[in-house]
Amino acid sequence: MSDDQTPADAVNDIADAAIDHIEALTTENKALKEQVLRYAAEAENTRRRAEREANDARAYAIQKFGKDLLAAADNLSRALAAAPADSADSVVKTFVVGVEMTAKSLQTAFETNGLKKIEPEKGVKFDPHQHQAMMEQPSTEVGAGGVIQVLQPGYELLGRLIRPAMVVVAAKGSTGPSAAAEPAGAPANPYAANDASHDGSHDGEAVDTKA
Repeated sequence: MSDDQTPADAVNDIADAAIDHIEALTTENKALKEQVLRYAAEAENTRRRAEREANDARAYAIQKFGKDLLAAADNLSRALAAAPADSADSVVKTFVVGVEMTAKSLQTAFETNGLKKIEPEKGVKFDPHQHQAMMEQPSTEVGAGGVIQVLQPGYELLGRLIRPAMVVVAAKGSTGPSAAAEPAGAPANPYAANDASHDGSHDGEAVDTKA
């Protein structure tokens, strides 16, 4: 304290210095918090990017292998479809059971590695992102734009389509019950328009709508 300062002036100087120091510490603390949050956000982005890249690398590594195995899965399905259901021959029954177990094991291996079957149920709305319409037919059981039959199941690998499901679609003007309303943002359905004047020009014809 200088000679011309009163005790009160000295206290005020000390208080002002303390306030300045506190404000500086507050500013520094705020900056450090922002820096920590920024680093945390960058670390999270890096983690997500690494996870995405790992998934992409995994998908790329098994995509070709998975595609090659789809032919085996298709052949097993065809064999089961052609197998006699009421055969009295024990050898035939054992053979069919063996094929069924092989098909199930293959599907389990697919699912374990992220390869998911796309096999829409009858009446499900046609989805151009996952389905390929091979034929368009009028129907009294399925509403316009619904799937009538699956000709060949599709597959997606870790959320990426590697083969669309090949389906028969109910043509415009079909009188069957409609499926549930499509959610907002759903892909446009080229078959679902209410068009009672359908002329049948596409009935039984292949329609290329591959996503």
